[in-house]
Amino acid sequence: MIRYLLIVATIVMTTSFVSANDIYIEQVGDNLDLDVVQDGTGNSIGTSVTDMKLTGDDMTFDITQTGSNNTIDAIIGGNTYTGTWVFTGSTNTVDLVCDQTTNVNCETVTLNITTTGDTNDYTIKIGENADAQNLVANFTVTGDGNTFTTDVDGTNVALTVTVDNSGSVGANTVDIDIAGDGTTGHTAVIDITGSGTFTLDQSGLNDQTVNIQTNGDNQAVNITQSD
Repeated sequence: MIRYLLIVATIVMTTSFVSANDIYIEQVGDNLDLDVVQDGTGNSIGTSVTDMKLTGDDMTFDITQTGSNNTIDAIIGGNTYTGTWVFTGSTNTVDLVCDQTTNVNCETVTLNITTTGDTNDYTIKIGENADAQNLVANFTVTGDGNTFTTDVDGTNVALTVTVDNSGSVGANTVDIDIAGDGTTGHTAVIDITGSGTFTLDQSGLNDQTVNIQTNGDNQAVNITQSD
């Protein structure tokens, strides 16, 4: 008899500004509902040595992090993932990998990331070997000197990126790489206000769409599409 582990959980972790804190979670099971709230400086959710690892289908994992010099290092494995990540602060680092195992795929992903602050570094990797069949991602960055790198392997990707650093001369860097043969479409909507470097590589079978709007000086924009 095959037994399935079913875990339904809501976990809220809130910390104060008094001192830095670390959170490490390794979870296996379906229907996880995880909320993490951190306030302060120098906090971490996983590290490059000890990642936060969440494995299971129908997962909801939300993060609200306020403060500076915080880090997130998370690995997610599962067929369906929904996440809302909200960051306020500067000099934070985020490293997210969705689907790092061979037997579980991030097939349906909805991810919303909003950040307000400067000199933050975000690296988002979703899907492996064109496994992200349906990805809806919205990235909103307000601030200066931020670096946003996204590597997506998928067959149906709808990506919206909004960057605004109009209040300063600090430049942002956004690098988006969408790989995999599209079957129902790859779509990228990019709205840029301010200066910076923006690169989009998008591949697929004759169904790629890019809608880009820019407003600002000293922008470097590179777009590559292939069939």
